[in-house]
Amino acid sequence: MTSREFTFELRVCQWAEREWTPARRAADSEGSGPSAVLVARQLGTRGRRWDTLVVECDPDGLAARSVFGNERLDSDLLHVVRNAPREWTYYRDALPHPGYPWRYVREAIHTASDRGIVEERRAGNRIEIRRKWHYPDWVRRIVAIENKPDLDASAARVLGDQLERDVALSLADEVWVATAAKGDGAEQSSAGTRSSASSGDGVEPVLFERLPVEAGILAVTRGGDGTPTSADVAWHPSSLRVDDPGTRILERPTGTGHDASAARFEYADPDWKRAKRLEIAERAYERGWRSYVDTMRADCRHFELRDDGDTLPWCAAKAHSPTGRECSGSCPEFTPEPPQWRTRGWPIEGGPGKGLKRLLARQRERRREP
Repeated sequence: MTSREFTFELRVCQWAEREWTPARRAADSEGSGPSAVLVARQLGTRGRRWDTLVVECDPDGLAARSVFGNERLDSDLLHVVRNAPREWTYYRDALPHPGYPWRYVREAIHTASDRGIVEERRAGNRIEIRRKWHYPDWVRRIVAIENKPDLDASAARVLGDQLERDVALSLADEVWVATAAKGDGAEQSSAGTRSSASSGDGVEPVLFERLPVEAGILAVTRGGDGTPTSADVAWHPSSLRVDDPGTRILERPTGTGHDASAARFEYADPDWKRAKRLEIAERAYERGWRSYVDTMRADCRHFELRDDGDTLPWCAAKAHSPTGRECSGSCPEFTPEPPQWRTRGWPIEGGPGKGLKRLLARQRERRREP
């Protein structure tokens, strides 16, 4: 990922967190009221990772989810927490068979007990469990966004294939493409001249030709000089059938005259989809989009956070926003913070870099509040 793609992705995440209006309008029209919004980045399944993920949450359910802590609940913990009984019960009688050995369930019970989200006791040689809280139905919809600031016909062809697979599997409720709006010189594609499309102003017509009609398109105008990033809907997406079986495309012919092979696919069970969606939402709850700082060297004296309307990491030595790969201990410009920075006005537990991490962690924590 280039620095431009990385900063574009962070700007889209911040725009979605501030004003996910397409989602809110949809929620209002359904009579369910506005949704609380969680935004994360670089999440998905083993075979597919999305750039930006927007989880629309029931506000009351999101508040109830908070009692389980800020760490995600993986599939094993969800199996225990969601099925734990009100009264003390032998765990094999309380929980449905997981489809894998019970010893892994026992390990999950011990982990859940250590985290204080399930009660556990021994009755002779038996392990009994009791729930502490009801696990809420807090996830309403999951929206996946692919970020492509520079999108020409070739890139749109590749992205179109990925989005067709997303539409077929229908793991997310909606899929979108976010690209630079026409006239946004800092993020504009160098491939040809942009022109307005009859379907939506500010986006190259090639987008509408190459991408599946079920995918929405966002025309993003980069922020700067105190103005936050904005986005306009150039094409509204279709709602995908997340409760129906999905189609996982394994292999497809190229479409050329030299490829007469047949497409290979398999069906994705609705139960698998429901479980996977909840696992993805749990990871989004834990990480958020600000987790990028966890893989950067914030303890470098050149690392900063700058606000030009959007908050972005900044390398004073390279004079641009670095990616996680750039901002590492192997960077030739990496210079640890001087020890004096950790004693003059800064808490004993760290210097400015630690302070920036705590700042982003507090902001991430506030976003979990409905």
